[in-house]
This record gives sequence, C-alpha cells and structure tokens, in this order.
Amino acid sequence: MDLSRRTFLLGASAAVGSVGLPIHRSFAQSMRGMSPYQGMYGPVDDDIFPIPGIDLSKINAAYLRKVVQYDTAEPPGTIVVDPRSRYLYLVMRDGMAVRYGVGVGKAGFSWAGTATIRDKQEWPDWYPPKEMFGRRPELMEQMGELPGGPGMPGGPGNPLGARALYLWQGNKDTLYRIHGTFEPWTIGTNVSSGCIRMINQDVIDLYNHTPTGTKVVVLSSPSGRPRRNQTAAVPD
Repeated sequence: MDLSRRTFLLGASAAVGSVGLPIHRSFAQSMRGMSPYQGMYGPVDDDIFPIPGIDLSKINAAYLRKVVQYDTAEPPGTIVVDPRSRYLYLVMRDGMAVRYGVGVGKAGFSWAGTATIRDKQEWPDWYPPKEMFGRRPELMEQMGELPGGPGMPGGPGNPLGARALYLWQGNKDTLYRIHGTFEPWTIGTNVSSGCIRMINQDVIDLYNHTPTGTKVVVLSSPSGRPRRNQTAAVPD
C-alpha cells in the first residue's frame, strides 16, 4: 500500500476539487473558507446507505482531516490514537501523517495499549456486550435477533456508523472499535464507552487505506505511552 504524501495529496482522501491540498503551516489559514472541506465532508450517495453531508459549523475545524507533520518511530501504515488530543494519526512516509479528529472514551472507559485490526466491516451490526445491557437495560428494546445474538443491524440508526475496524490483542477481541458516527458534533470530545469514533466520511477514508493486520497504538493520556495488554472495557 502506497502511504506516500503524494498519494494522499492527489487521492480522494486529500484532494477535493483541486490537484491537492497544501501541507505546510499556512494550511490552516488557507482552509478558513472551508470550501475544500465542504467537498470532503459532503453527502455520500453511492454507499450502501446514503450518508448526509456534515454541517461544518457544528465541528471545531481543528478536528477536520488534514495531512500534517508527525514524528514517530512507528512505521508507515500504523494507526496511532492520542486520546489526550483527540486525534487519530495514520502514519505515512517522510515524517507525515493523515490526522483525523476523533471522539474518545469518557471517564471510566478509557483504554490504552497496542492492538491489531483483525476485521473490518462496512455498515457493521452492533452487538452490545452484556455489561452494557446491565447498565442500560432499555437498549434491549432496540435490539433484534441477529445471527450473533441480540443486536442492531447495520444502517443509519446504528451507533457504529458506516464502517468499523475491530481491535484484537493476539487471539482476544479487546471489544474496542474504531467506527463511524452519525453524531459528528461529538468529535473532539470524551463521549464514548471506550471506542474511537470518527466522522463517517473520515472513517470511510481510513477504512479504504487500512488493511487487516494493521498495528494500532492507543496512547495513554497521562504519559503519552501505551499500556500494553490491558483488559478492555465495553464499546460504545
């Protein structure tokens, strides 16, 4: 997979109605008009389900997708999540990364560690774990009987959004996901039950550039270093 800067500048993930977007320091100033982002976050009508465009006035512009300088020892293709800053980085070559804004776990549901993307799903079904039903028994009323048990089929009403990446440690499902959301105004906040949520247009972009087997590093908030092999809580 080509994770060079040129790929992202000329590809659909970074080029919207032009040859490419600048990545130097004047990038933020040049984007104040928001017109490129209006294309990047416009409606998606050719997916399994239509995805509405994003009202950019409801999102802090700091959390919109962009290519940035990012110094890390992780190799290209690695995903690094920084819950403290509420950013997810897809590491590229030459000290660059695609930076996405995310929503992260609220108090009591944070998690850090190193995992691998074992599975990817478009419009995933949602199977809340029994711990979540214990906290929120009213959820059972929204569930149907799916092949994997009580759950919610994929679609516009599903909290996992348009895509989900499933994080495993060895042969154990951490129960954490990187997934889309139909509540884009929550990006940049501590809102989930531990999962990493993204704007649907962003999670589709990440999904398209991320194969199974990808390494994911979730940094711990206090020190910025991952705590490895920590037992996961339950997803949102």
